[in-house]
Amino acid sequence: MPTATAKLARWARRTRSSFASRAAREAVPAPGAGSAAEDGLVYRLKLWPDLPSPARTANVLRLLSVMSHRPVNRRWMLSHSRLDAEHVDALLRRLVDRGEVDVIDTSGFPSQA
Repeated sequence: MPTATAKLARWARRTRSSFASRAAREAVPAPGAGSAAEDGLVYRLKLWPDLPSPARTANVLRLLSVMSHRPVNRRWMLSHSRLDAEHVDALLRRLVDRGEVDVIDTSGFPSQA
């Protein structure tokens, strides 16, 4: 008879793989989705920031939660966070200035065919 640990490990392997395939599909941008102004920068949260009360909205916290799990670019933030460009830029400026995000330049990575 399998132990509870073995059952949980089997469930975790099965669950992770099904979510991983979904995440991979969502991470692929739609054809033509890029703009000429896209700079190739992605942002990943290094540590949870101490934000002032007015900045602690559900939309900002939701965005930070995603950024703590995976890197996202500005275009993704604008289309999925329900924040306008001014708020996204102000948040990014604050996070970068305080060293709370990793900024990764993906323009040097080889493109996938």
